[in-house]
Order: sequence, then structure tokens, then C-alpha cells
Amino acid sequence: MTDHAPYASDPSRSRGRRYAEPPPANRTEFQRDRDRIIHANSFRRLEYKTQVFVNHEGDWFRTRLTHSLEVAQIARVIAASLKLDVDLTEAIALAHDLGHTPFGHAGQDELNRCLQELVPEAGGFEHNLQSLRVVDELEERYPAFNGLNLCFETREGILKHCSLNNARKLGEIGQRFIDRTQPSLEAQLANLADEIAYNNHDVDDGLRSGLITLEQLLTVPIVSQHYDAVRIRWPDIPEKRAIAETIRQMINTLIMDVTITTQARIQAANPTSADEAKACGPLVAFSDEIRLQADELKRFLLKELYRHYRVSRMTTKAKRVVRELFEAFLMQPELLPPEYRHDDRASQARAIADYIAGMTDRYAMVEHRRLFQIDESF
Repeated sequence: MTDHAPYASDPSRSRGRRYAEPPPANRTEFQRDRDRIIHANSFRRLEYKTQVFVNHEGDWFRTRLTHSLEVAQIARVIAASLKLDVDLTEAIALAHDLGHTPFGHAGQDELNRCLQELVPEAGGFEHNLQSLRVVDELEERYPAFNGLNLCFETREGILKHCSLNNARKLGEIGQRFIDRTQPSLEAQLANLADEIAYNNHDVDDGLRSGLITLEQLLTVPIVSQHYDAVRIRWPDIPEKRAIAETIRQMINTLIMDVTITTQARIQAANPTSADEAKACGPLVAFSDEIRLQADELKRFLLKELYRHYRVSRMTTKAKRVVRELFEAFLMQPELLPPEYRHDDRASQARAIADYIAGMTDRYAMVEHRRLFQIDESF
């Protein structure tokens, strides 16, 4: 590896793939993973899955695709500064939301409730576990295997959270949740880059939607500090540009803080290999001061944006769509495409979850309309 620290993940020392393949001729193993993710059907569908807002409500709102690209950009910058493997970091960042349902967290939570209430033997729904299921089983692109056959390190990074019960069923990929050890530094970094991206970009989308105001935001210290600095330097620029510059500077502050803090923590722990770094506990982190400020911004967004009555209305409709689709398919599996039909009830429920989780916002609404509204489009 060129210009990699000893604690970085090394693609030439990967723990391998589930199915043996010849090594790539003109790229590393982690570069191959990144490329496979970009070409996956599930990655393209992220364009029509949303974060907070339903997809059709405005072209300017973030989707899961634009969010994943922004996470990857932030993660790459920090990974390069820390001399980690940039390609592994990017692959994890691009794949981390592949298992998300339509309608964001509302769809995920309702699908989990449907499984737990109606078919408890099938297990619930965890979007991180579903992301792993997508790359391990559900993608159908290659003749020799299901899924994308990614490296262990990429798969481990995608599985950011996992219940102990599910971890016990996953073998070595779930062992770290049982042992309470960390994933690679690249995976830790992708996780924190995800937080940086969605907090700051939800600020942008919240302002664009009119659900939160600048006056409200300026009660949050991390926002007011950066906004004041922007106004001092550029007192006459339009509000739109001032807000954009404020968000840009906030992201830069968080990136620099993570980089400096993580460098210090790595230096103190002094790991000499990627495996040693995983045994050191969490090393990628904000400073205590910035962690407090970032948490305050998260609390503000939870109260003022995610629980806004207009978002709650969208959430209620989204949950209804997911539940009614699940119940209809469970009661009448003949409504499903043939490849999603199973004789065993638990397998059938899991297939329904796969089908619904793979839907875009728009397709879920179309399917719901086809099943529950009488019109000419049968």
C-alpha cells in the first residue's frame, strides 16, 4: 500500500470473500468492492428513497443517494488525512444505506413492527442487517454467486449495528458484536461521516422546506457561532449564500475536529496493525466539546424538524402504506411477483420484507394505489 499508516486496512491482507475469485488485475480488492456497489441496482434505487421528506415533494431535498455520496466525500477527505484506506472507507460509506426502506426511518420502523407483531418467528427488521443481506444475497448480477461477494472488511463495515440475537446467527461477521470489539478504523470513520452529513444537510433541507427558520437555528451554538463569523466577514451577501457558507464551515469544523482528535487518540493507543486498532476501543471520535455541540444540534433537529407536525403527517401516511402492503401480501401471497412467494410463513414474511424494503418511495405509493384504489390501471 502507498502512503498508508500501519493501522490502516490493507487490501492485500483482506480476510477474503465468501466465494473465492481471482484477484483483480488493475485495482485493489477494496476498489473492486466500491465499483460493485456503484453498479448495483440497490444503489441506483437510492435516488428515489428519501431521508426526511417523501421523494416527490421537491427536487432539492436530499435522497438516500445524494446523502450516500456526501457521506463518501466527507469520509474520503478524513481517511486520506489519517492515511487510512480511502477505497474501503468509500465503499462502506456508499453501501451503508442500501437496506433502507422507502420513507426513511418511518418505513423501517413500521416494517419492523409488522414483522414482530404478525410473524414474530421471522425476526424483526434492522436496516443495517438488510444492507448486509442486499450485498450478500439479494443483488443478482453475477453467474457464480448471489449478492456482490464483497470483502469481509467491507461487509463488516456495512453492518454498523446488529442485535446480539442476529449477531449469533451471522458467524464471523457478527462476532464483534458478541465480543464488543470495534470494526476497522475505516468503518468507524464512515459511521461518523454519516452523522456529519445528515445533521448538517438536514439543517439545509429543513430551512429550504420552511419547517425550521433561521431564527430557530441561531439558538443552537454551533450554528450561531459559524453564522456570526460568516456575517462578520461577508456582511452584505444574500441570506441564501450566508446559510450555505455557514453549513459549509460547520462541516469543515467537524471534519477538522474528527481528524485532529482521532490522530491524537491513535497516537496515544499506538496500534501497529489494523487488528490492533480494532482492539483499542473506539478511536475515531469528536473532541468532547464538539461532541456536545453536535449532540445539541441533533436534539434541536429531533424536536423542531423530525417531530414537526407536517413531517408527522408524512410519517403517518408512510407507515400506513408500509403496513397495508405488508398485510395484503401476507394474507394473499398471490399478489406478489412469483419470485417472492414461499410456502413457509416465516420465509414468506422475510421475502415480503425484502420486496417492500427494495421499493422506492414512489413505487411503494404506486403499489399501494394499485391494491387499494379502484381505477383503470390494474
